[in-house]
Amino acid sequence: MFDKRYIENFDWWLFLAVIGIMVIGFINLNSASAATGYHFQYKQLEWYALGLIVMFGFMCFDYHVIPSLAGYIWIATVILLVLVLFMGKSVGGSQRWLSLGFMRLQPSELAKLSTVMVLSSWFYKDEREQYRIRDLWKPALLTLIPAVLIQRQPDLGTSLLLLALFASIVYIAGIRWTSVILVFTTLMAAMPLAWKLLKPYQRRRIESFLNPESDPFGAGYHVIQSKIAVGSGQFTGMGYMKGSQAQLKFLPEVHTDFAFSVWSEEWGFIGDMVLLSLYAILLARGIAIAQESKEPFGSYLAFGVTAMIFWQMLVNIGMVTGLMPVVGVPLPLISYGGSSVLTTMMGIGLLLNVRARRFMFH
Repeated sequence: MFDKRYIENFDWWLFLAVIGIMVIGFINLNSASAATGYHFQYKQLEWYALGLIVMFGFMCFDYHVIPSLAGYIWIATVILLVLVLFMGKSVGGSQRWLSLGFMRLQPSELAKLSTVMVLSSWFYKDEREQYRIRDLWKPALLTLIPAVLIQRQPDLGTSLLLLALFASIVYIAGIRWTSVILVFTTLMAAMPLAWKLLKPYQRRRIESFLNPESDPFGAGYHVIQSKIAVGSGQFTGMGYMKGSQAQLKFLPEVHTDFAFSVWSEEWGFIGDMVLLSLYAILLARGIAIAQESKEPFGSYLAFGVTAMIFWQMLVNIGMVTGLMPVVGVPLPLISYGGSSVLTTMMGIGLLLNVRARRFMFH
């Protein structure tokens, strides 16, 4: 039976922040489309509309059923990731998409949310006061299997994002500081081996991040052009559709990886602050929902979804401003892409779900 408390507990601040980001995303893609000659903005508008429907769908069911379904969702995601390696469509040297006829599905995007679900479910079922390293081998394996499959596509950014999600949920679940120090020391010792395992183009990206001017017309080109675009915006921006880097085609991937650079160039520091403020509201509401939840699973789920959006935002903005290597992580609801939009909106729906049911205790 419908309960009016679902309306009373609807998070309007979160919802309006999402709508605001979508409006900026459409405006920005409209400009990027003028630069490329492809009408990405109208297709993205369709994804936004479908995303809102998906969001309300994910808000309406009882999220407490997720722990019983998370294992099946995880298995389905792994199967899709395996299928990508054998049947996936290759674009730009990466094999990340499955063709469904009406759309191209990117299973690595779905893997972000399924990882949040399965990890939240595992820590909910195996709740302890504090975890040691040896207690975490199962959730680590649940994270590493899709991460390795995604890295094989290759997609270093998303595979590292899954590891960041694992670390985030482990942190909120509680881990001994001695274990944190041990993990950090092990990672530092393993870096030379990790470097050897990277593909040549991935090494070049890291090298260009450390010193982009060493190869200004090769691996460092994207970062240099992006930094010029961001800097050109100054305080008030160059004006809508007047950004020289984007409109004169110096800036690559203006509709996906470097969408934030287009926005910065045209709207400047003021525009950046508007967008970042909307993200800040979204993230603040996500953390508040996690804190207000009356049971652990809701807290894990809400925090995991918030972390998923936060890490994508941080990495994307970091890479286009030269603070991080370019790893191809989309900016949530700003970068073009149906799979990314739908995954993000599923996550927003889960946040609204946890918020709407905070008066229930299971």
